[in-house]
Amino acid sequence: MPASARTLVRPAVLRTRRGRLVYWSVLAVSLALFTAAFIVPLYWAATGAVKAPDELARTPPTYVPQEWHPENYARAWREMDLGRYFLNTVVLAGGAWLVQLAVQVPAAYALSKLRPRFGRVVLALMLVTLMMPVTALLVPVYLTVVDVPLFNRNLINSPSAVWLPAAANAFNIYILKNFFDRIPDDLLDAARMDGAGALTTLARVVLPLSRPILAVVSILSIVTAWKDFLWPLLVIPDPARQPLSVFLQRVAPDTPLNILMAGLVLASLPLIALFLVFQRQIVGGLTAGGLKG
Repeated sequence: MPASARTLVRPAVLRTRRGRLVYWSVLAVSLALFTAAFIVPLYWAATGAVKAPDELARTPPTYVPQEWHPENYARAWREMDLGRYFLNTVVLAGGAWLVQLAVQVPAAYALSKLRPRFGRVVLALMLVTLMMPVTALLVPVYLTVVDVPLFNRNLINSPSAVWLPAAANAFNIYILKNFFDRIPDDLLDAARMDGAGALTTLARVVLPLSRPILAVVSILSIVTAWKDFLWPLLVIPDPARQPLSVFLQRVAPDTPLNILMAGLVLASLPLIALFLVFQRQIVGGLTAGGLKG
């Protein structure tokens, strides 16, 4: 049997009745467990938000609300002024996404196709940051944001304090570089023969071929910025400018639990919708191994 056709379960085993029974049983149980791990928390939050406060605090809990109060979602939106904090989150996540693409795509292209001197050293230093715990980088990055080198600017309470550190994402640069490495050099050479420079080749040849991986990087960037809590808490102390993740934690002690859960559900809906709409692009980008034709 060729190496490309090998699997964890031999075809001879799958041809037996016992082998098929065991295989499909294990597969069904695994899928059920993974589905429950993702669906149960969402169900618990969505149903908890429509319960009355006393029912939500009841022990043992009720798995189906005895009384439905869908108006809790409207109350959460109105009483917690979620519109303002949704806008703050959109500004932070959208800006972080644009800044990351503007920095990471040219960086990955340069490391992959322009091959500068000491490019491997630069890439190795970037990858070293992936081995460091995030908390170890908080202090130096915070000091950098408080007093930006060369510009002597304090970015505290500014969206730039979130946007600029987000651009230094070694993981995104690494996966972009790996994708760019698989683009045939003949295409780039043909563009250069037609008089295209490095930027023109990037814009007209590389980027159109890189839509799947750009979609993956974009979604990862938006999701990371949307749900980030610790960094916005540090660099945006002004309550009026904070994103949803920080705001909901700040008001949690003084908010009824069912209203708070309704706010949490509303805050998570954009990410769920984003995944449902772009799930094909996510899978396609992560499994893209090369180019055809």
